[in-house]
Amino acid sequence: MNTIDRLRLPLALAALASAVVAALVAGLATEGFSHLRHPLAVLGAQQLEWRGSLFGLFGFVVPGLVGAWLALDLRRRLPQGSGWPARIGAQLLLLAALAFAAQSVLPLDLESLDGGIGRYHATAWLLWALAFPLGGLLLAGGLWHAPGWRGFALASLVAAIVVVACGFLGSGWIGAALAQRIAFFAWLAWGVLAATAPVPPLSRGAA
Repeated sequence: MNTIDRLRLPLALAALASAVVAALVAGLATEGFSHLRHPLAVLGAQQLEWRGSLFGLFGFVVPGLVGAWLALDLRRRLPQGSGWPARIGAQLLLLAALAFAAQSVLPLDLESLDGGIGRYHATAWLLWALAFPLGGLLLAGGLWHAPGWRGFALASLVAAIVVVACGFLGSGWIGAALAQRIAFFAWLAWGVLAATAPVPPLSRGAA
């Protein structure tokens, strides 16, 4: 097992823990904030200054950059014969991860939610919410018949469906704040599964 193989799972778990701990700590430190009513982006808003930047670093940037690395590594490990759907899917997963990180670089403006930089924050979220499900669906289709990969393909399909359901439909069922958290957790959990996805024998030999 080389260094990349050893780091893959710890980094994925660290990304998940970073997002969860950042949300819990920042939520407790922000007066009036409720995880049942407010989106996580509020914790990284411009108006919170250094506290918002700190949350953005650990809540969005760290998970996003780790997710981007996992997507690149996954593309490298795709089995021969998975075809263009899986490879395009991996590229979309990379785009989704970078868009997730961009939510910190383009923080929410509580005084102008529909204008200025707040509009770009919403665009970054939308890009993540569209690119990840589409990438997951393509990846699942490309890996469905690959030996040893069907379990991960199914997990990618489920994660894609959860993100679509919670990102665009769930607010009417369980509330927008909780739906967003479930969507984020589904993506982070998918990253952990991606870190443990099979390593084809050819990839091991080439490493």
